[in-house]
Amino acid sequence: MTTLLISDLHLHADAPEITEGFLAYLDEHARHADALYILGDFFDAWIGDDILDHPGMAPLAQRVIVALREISAGGTRLYLMHGNRDFLLGERFATAAGLTLLAEPTVVELAGERVLLMHGDSLCTRDTAYQAFREQARSPQWQAQVLAMPLDQRLELAKRLRLQSGEATSNKADDIMDVTPDEVVKTMTEHGVQRLIHGHTHRPAEHRLEVNGHPATRLVLGDWRPNQGWEVRIEDDQRPRLRDFPLHD
Repeated sequence: MTTLLISDLHLHADAPEITEGFLAYLDEHARHADALYILGDFFDAWIGDDILDHPGMAPLAQRVIVALREISAGGTRLYLMHGNRDFLLGERFATAAGLTLLAEPTVVELAGERVLLMHGDSLCTRDTAYQAFREQARSPQWQAQVLAMPLDQRLELAKRLRLQSGEATSNKADDIMDVTPDEVVKTMTEHGVQRLIHGHTHRPAEHRLEVNGHPATRLVLGDWRPNQGWEVRIEDDQRPRLRDFPLHD
């Protein structure tokens, strides 16, 4: 049994090396796995499934869909969790790609252990400005209003939001953009787990902590770069391993 978990690929047309690396990863690794979990920010921006009809955006998305569907048809179970960049990704994409959308957070059993899976942005509670936007963006009313906008207008909105996010990030202290330790313990306690796997912060590491008086682990997936990918790999009953790997030989 092999389970793979990845996050924060931020696929977009301006980073073809990452797309090519991901497609190679599917063929060389995911094809032979029992399950692949993608824990958010799969795409750098997703402003509705009708992006599949946009001539400028569809080629990348369709290419990814075809590759995922082939892996799914081969027997690998595919799961996708929304991130802070692709929370409007919907059932049309999921059905076409042969994958299952996961709620965030979700507890799954991996190698006989209950593991909490998250994108991770909700754990960064010290970033109050972002958390306010997150609450708004996750509301059905806000999403319905955005999806009712013309597609080109939504693309402009996504562009503005990315620019605003980059400017805000450059002015924030590092600790504000990382997880809040007390929130991690609280969330793990609420879900009754001793292991958490998430992405979002782009700070890959394995953290040791204590939850309910027992040792616990938090694994943070890294973001993919043009020459580097990150995964958590679980083989049979072995403990999860966080590792990076070159995208291209």
